[in-house]
Amino acid sequence: MTLNPLDHIHRLVAEAVADAAVAAGLVSREEMPAVTLEVPKDKTHGDLATNAAMQLTRIAKKNPRQIAEAILEHLDTAKASIEKAEIAGPGFINFTLDKSCLYPVIGLVQEQGNNYGRVDVGQGKRAQLEFVSANPTGSLHLGHARGAAVGDALCNVLDFAGYEVTREYYINDAGNQVVNLCKSIEARYLQELGQDAEMPEDGYHGEDIKGFAKELVAEKGDSLLSLTPEERTAFFRQYGLEKELGKIKRDLARFRVNFDEWFSETSLYENGLVEDALNELKAKGKTYEKDGALWLRTTDYGDDKDRVLVKNDGTYTYLTPDIAYHRNKYERGFDKVMNIWGADHHGYVPRMRAAMEALGNDPSKLIVLIAQMVSLFQNGEKVKMSKRTGKAVTMEDLMDEVGVDAIRYFFTMRSMDSHLDFDMDLAVSTSNENPVFYVQYAHARICSVFRQAEEQAIRLLPLSEVNLGRLTTEHEYDLLRKIGELPQEVSVAAENYAPHRLIRYVYELASMFHSYYKAERVITEDAEQTQARFALLAAVRTVIANVLRLVGVSAPERM
Repeated sequence: MTLNPLDHIHRLVAEAVADAAVAAGLVSREEMPAVTLEVPKDKTHGDLATNAAMQLTRIAKKNPRQIAEAILEHLDTAKASIEKAEIAGPGFINFTLDKSCLYPVIGLVQEQGNNYGRVDVGQGKRAQLEFVSANPTGSLHLGHARGAAVGDALCNVLDFAGYEVTREYYINDAGNQVVNLCKSIEARYLQELGQDAEMPEDGYHGEDIKGFAKELVAEKGDSLLSLTPEERTAFFRQYGLEKELGKIKRDLARFRVNFDEWFSETSLYENGLVEDALNELKAKGKTYEKDGALWLRTTDYGDDKDRVLVKNDGTYTYLTPDIAYHRNKYERGFDKVMNIWGADHHGYVPRMRAAMEALGNDPSKLIVLIAQMVSLFQNGEKVKMSKRTGKAVTMEDLMDEVGVDAIRYFFTMRSMDSHLDFDMDLAVSTSNENPVFYVQYAHARICSVFRQAEEQAIRLLPLSEVNLGRLTTEHEYDLLRKIGELPQEVSVAAENYAPHRLIRYVYELASMFHSYYKAERVITEDAEQTQARFALLAAVRTVIANVLRLVGVSAPERM
C-alpha cells in the first residue's frame, strides 16, 4: 500500500534531525536515539515539534538550547520540506512545513477510495469478538444495543486495521432460563386450548409468549397434547428458542449487526466439552474437593478466592460451562479472544483469566471489555418505560423512536467503560447540536456541491490535470492534515479497542469542513482554484463516508 504522505513527511523530518545531530558532532549514528515528533496543540508553534535536544543532553553533555542550535545549523530543510525551524522554551524545536507536502494526500484518498485509512497493524492475526449474547428469552434491551453498536464498530475497525475478524454470539440455551421459557410457552398453549395451566414460578409473562401460544394453536390445534411429556418438552424448547432467536436476529439485522458464528451452550454438553475441561483441570492438579464441592485453585493465578466448579448437589456453577466455552475458543486458534461483557460481569474477569492460565493458555490473549450502563432521557427526564408497552424500553423501541444511525453513533461516541446518557430529543433533532446530523450533513453538503457542478455543466478534471497548488488557505491545510491522520487514527483505535476515537475524528473533520464551507466558495470565477477545491472536497467526502461505515452509520447524499 502507498505510504501515507503524513507518515512520509514525519519520517523525513525525523531523519533530518538525526542526520543534523550526527553532522554537528553531538552524537554518533549508533548512539542517536529515535527522534519523536508531536503535533503542537497551539498552531502558532508550527506543524511539528521535537524534544530531541533534551534527549541528547546526557550524551552531548551540553544544554538543550545549545544542542538545538547545533541541530538547526546542520539541518537539511529542503530534503524534509521544512519551511521554517525555530527553537522554543528550554530547547524544543518547532517546524513549519512547506504545505505542498500535504497535497499527495488527495491522490492517495482517490487511489484507495473505500479502502483509504486501511492499515496493517493486525498483520492477519485472528481476532474473535463475542458480544451481545443475550439470553434467548426476550427482547434485546439498551445494554445489548450498546454492546452491539460498539462490538460491531470494533470488529469493523479491527478488520480495517488488518486483523482477520470473527463475530460470535453465544446462545445461552442450556440453563434454567430456557427451561422456564419452555414451560411458559407450554402453559400459555394449554390456556389457549381452554385448559387450566399454571405459569411456572419464574415464568415469562410477556405478550410475545401469549402470541407464540396463539400461533401454535392456529398451526397445530390440540395435536401437541398427544405427545409424551418428554416429546412435548423437547418441542416447546426448540420452538421457543427458534422464536426468540428469530426475534433477536431480526433486531440485530435491522441494527446492521451480523454474526459469523452462533455458538450454542447446549453443544458444549452434547459434545462432552464441559466434562473434557473439568477432566483437564483435574489432571493438571488445579482442582480440589471441599465440603462436597469441586473447587478451582484460581487464587494461584491472582483471583481473590478459589471458585466452585461443581456444587455439592452435583450441578455446575455458571463458571464451569464458560470455562469449557473459552477453552474451545483457544483451541480454535484465535490470537485475540475478546468479549464485551456488561458492567455486572466486572468481577468475573480475573476468574476467567485464572481458569485459562490453569489450562495452560496464554491469559493475555483473553481481552474483556466492559460496557457500562445506558440511561435514556426525553424532555429532560429519565425514561424507564416504553410508552408503547409500559415495559422496559427495548432496542426495537429505540430504533422505532430515533432510528439506527443515531443509536449507533451515540452509543459508540463515548468510551464503553463510561456511563452513557442518551438524549432522545437531541438524537432526532435536525440541528448542528446533534452530532450525527452535523457529520452526516457535511457529507450531504459535499454531495450537493457536486450536484451544483453538474447543473452548471462544470466538467471535473482528472486529478493529474488539477493544480493542487491552488489550495493555499489555512482551512484547506487543516483539512488536508486531518484527512492524512485517518490511518493513524485507525491504528490507535484498533490497538486500544476504542472505536469512539473515530467518532471524535469524523466530528472534527466535519467541523473543519463546515468552517471551510462558510469561509470559502467552492465554485469560483477561477477555474483552476475551483478544480482544486473539488478535488479536496471529494477526498473529504470519501473519508467521512469511510469512517461512518466503520461505525455502522449511513452517509446520506441528501438531507
